[in-house]
Amino acid sequence: MLEINTEEAEGYTLIRPSGELDAYTVGTFRETLARLAEGGDLLIDLSQVSFMDSAGLGALIGGIRLSREAEHAVAVACNRPVLVRLLHTTGFDRIVPVSESVEEAEEALLAEPDE
Repeated sequence: MLEINTEEAEGYTLIRPSGELDAYTVGTFRETLARLAEGGDLLIDLSQVSFMDSAGLGALIGGIRLSREAEHAVAVACNRPVLVRLLHTTGFDRIVPVSESVEEAEEALLAEPDE
């Protein structure tokens, strides 16, 4: 089961999925990212995601692409070693800042130059 909480912060939307992000639950996550991508900068906190497969990673990359097409910045916070390793191994951290805490991700997000 996947739950997704969102909240508006100053200058960005914080998205906090919790649970498993896999082929069975990815639709909700993909829809949420697509809906929010055009509205402004996004900070995605993966710290409560217990598992993510390639479908989840694909949805994450797709949401980032939509956000960038709308000329918005994206940053990711994740303190789960298994997920951080996945993000580094796949090169995900080369396309978007990945930080251990929401505070660090917020700094990276707000530091990104406007396109």
